[in-house]
Amino acid sequence: MAKLNPQQLAAVKTTDHPLLVLAGAGSGKTRVITEKIAYLVKQGLPARHIAAVTFTNKAAREMKSRVSKLLDDQQIRGLRVSTFHSLGLDILRKEHKVLTYKAAITLFDEQDKLTLLKSLINQGAKDCDIDLLDSYAQQIGQWKNAFVTPDQALTLTGQFAAANLYKDYTRSLKAYNAVDFDDLILLPVLLFQQHPTVLEKWQNKIRYLLVDEYQDTNITQYQLVRLLAGTLGRFTVVGDDDQSIYAWRGAQPENLAQLQKDYARLQVIKLEQNYRSTGRILKVANQLIANNPHAFEKRLWSELGYGDPLRVLSHKNDQEEAKQVVSEIIHHKFKTGSRYQDYAILYRGNHQSRLFEQSLRENNVPYFISGSTSFFAYTEIKDVLAYLRLFVNQDDDAAYLRVINTPRREIGPTTLEKLGAYANERHISLFAASTEMGLTQKLSEKAIQRLHKFHDLIVTTAQRIEQGDTFAVIEQMLAQIGYEQHLKEDSKSKEAADRKIKNVDDLIVWLKRIADKDEGSPKPLAEIVAKILLMDIMERNEEAEASDQVSLMTLHAAKGLEFLHVFLIGIEENILPHQSSIDSDNIEEERRLAYVGITRAQRTCTFSYCTHRKRYGEISESEPSRFLSELPQDDLEWANKKQLSPEVIKERGKANLANLKTMLS
Repeated sequence: MAKLNPQQLAAVKTTDHPLLVLAGAGSGKTRVITEKIAYLVKQGLPARHIAAVTFTNKAAREMKSRVSKLLDDQQIRGLRVSTFHSLGLDILRKEHKVLTYKAAITLFDEQDKLTLLKSLINQGAKDCDIDLLDSYAQQIGQWKNAFVTPDQALTLTGQFAAANLYKDYTRSLKAYNAVDFDDLILLPVLLFQQHPTVLEKWQNKIRYLLVDEYQDTNITQYQLVRLLAGTLGRFTVVGDDDQSIYAWRGAQPENLAQLQKDYARLQVIKLEQNYRSTGRILKVANQLIANNPHAFEKRLWSELGYGDPLRVLSHKNDQEEAKQVVSEIIHHKFKTGSRYQDYAILYRGNHQSRLFEQSLRENNVPYFISGSTSFFAYTEIKDVLAYLRLFVNQDDDAAYLRVINTPRREIGPTTLEKLGAYANERHISLFAASTEMGLTQKLSEKAIQRLHKFHDLIVTTAQRIEQGDTFAVIEQMLAQIGYEQHLKEDSKSKEAADRKIKNVDDLIVWLKRIADKDEGSPKPLAEIVAKILLMDIMERNEEAEASDQVSLMTLHAAKGLEFLHVFLIGIEENILPHQSSIDSDNIEEERRLAYVGITRAQRTCTFSYCTHRKRYGEISESEPSRFLSELPQDDLEWANKKQLSPEVIKERGKANLANLKTMLS
C-alpha cells in the first residue's frame, strides 16, 4: 500500500463507516477495491465473508486476478468477486426451494424473452399489438429495473396492455422454471424482503460488500445493496457520476446522492489524481463536464505534464472523414513508431463504423470492432444448437423451449405453461413430462399428439445420430422439419433469408471440422456440443485477443478502457448529442458520453466532424456539436484553419509512400 496516494489510502483503511469513493476517470479505483479486500482480510475478516460486485465479467476477472497477487491461496479462499447478475443467480440457485423453483433454473436470454412474449401476444394477450413487441419487452425490463412488480404495473395509468402482458409473462416464466436477466436482481430483492431469515443468512455470509461502477446501478440493484449491507452499512461503493452513461438501461446516478439520505454516517472520499492522461486532456474534460449539475464537485488533475493541444478536424463529408482519419493514423504511426493497438476510433452509434472499416481495409490496417454481433448470437445458430443440445441431453429445458415451436408446430404458450406446471410438480424435465400419462388430465388430445410428435422426432434423431453419420442425420432432420422454409418465411427479405441459410451451412461445416480435428475416430456429438457452448460463453465473456490492431468501438463500449491516441468521430449535432437525447432534453447524459470519450485518451485526442453527411440516401448539412464550443478554445487546434508546414506535407508523403511499399510487399 506504500504506493497509494493519501486519498486512496484513506479509502482503503476506512472500514467503520459506510463509504462512498468518488473516483474520477483513471484515478486508480480498481486498485483501491483490490487493496481494500486485501486489507480487510489482513485485519482478520475471512475472505469468504467478503463480496465485491461489478458489471462485467472482464472487470470481475481483472479484480480477482489483482487480489490474488496481494493474498495467498489460503487467504483468498471463499472470496466472492462477481457481477451483480452472477451474485443474483447464485442466490436464486441456493434459495430455489424458498422461491418454489426446481433446482435447475433456466436462464432466458433476450431472444428467449421475445419468443415467449410473441407467443403470448399471438395467443391473445389483452389489447396487445404484435408490432409493439420490442417496446413491451423493453418496458418489462424497465419495470424490473425500477423495482415495479406486475401487480404494481397494473395500477399505472396508460400501461394496461404492457402490464397485463408482464403478468402473463411472469406466470409463464415460473411455469417453465425459468428467469430472465433482470429477474436475477429483482427476485433476490423480493426474496430478502419477504423472508427475513433468508436475508439474515446472506448478511452473515456477506459481512462486507464492495461495489464497483456504482453510478451504473439501477433502483433494484440499489435495493439489493441496501439489503445485503444492512443498517450498519458495511460497504464501500466506488463510482463517478460523470461517467453515468446507461440511463437507457435504468442506471440512476442519483443513487450516489441517495446514499447520503439513507446512511447518515456515510463518509465521502474523492479520488481526483488521474494516472492516465495529460493535464491538457483533463482540463478540456473538466471544462466540458462542468456544464452538468453535480451532487459532488470534483476536478481531475495529473502529474503527467501538460501535453499537446486537442485537434479538431473538419471534413466535407463522411467518406472524406473516414479517409482522413485513417491517413492521420498511418502517418502518426510512421512518425512516432507507435503500434496500431495504441489507436482507437470512438463513435456514438455502430452504423458509423462501416466507412472506417472500408478505409482501414483499403489501407491494409488491421482493426478490431468491439461489440460486433457474435456468430453465436444469430437466431438461426441458436436454434440449430438448441436442437443439438436436445439430442445429447433431453432434460435441457432451455433448449426444449427454444425449439418446441421452431418451426411452428401449433404448440401455444398455454400448452407449454400447463406442461411446465406439471413438470414442476413432478420435478422432472419438460421433455420427460411431455409423454407422461398424468398429462392427459391437463391437456387436450390434440396438444398431447403434437407434444408426442416432437418427442418422437428428438428420440429417433438422437438414436440415428448414435448409429450413423452424425451430420448427414442432422442435415436430414433440418430438411424433414422444413427449417430452410421456416427461415425464408421468417425473414424480411430474400437476402436476409439467404444469409441465415448460409450461416446454418457454415455452422454444420464448422462442426464437422471440430469433429474430425484430431486423429482417430470422430468425436461424439455430446463432446462437440459441449465444446461449442464453451466457445459461445468464452466469446461472450472475452474481447478479442490483444494483438496489434486499431480498436473501433462505441463510446459506451469504451468505458473503462484507455488508449494512447483517441479519435472521437462524428462530433456533430444530432449525432453527439444524439437527436433522441435532444428531443427528450437529456443533453447531460450525452455530455457525460463525450467526457468518457475524452478521458479514454492518454496522450492525444482528436475530434472530427463533417459539414455534410449522407442520411437515408440524402446528403444533408451537419453542424459541429455544441460540445466543441464548450471546450477551452486555447487548448484546441483547428487543423483545417491552419496551413500545414512544408515539413509536415513532406512527412505525410513519406508515410503514405512507406505504407504503399508495405502493401505492395
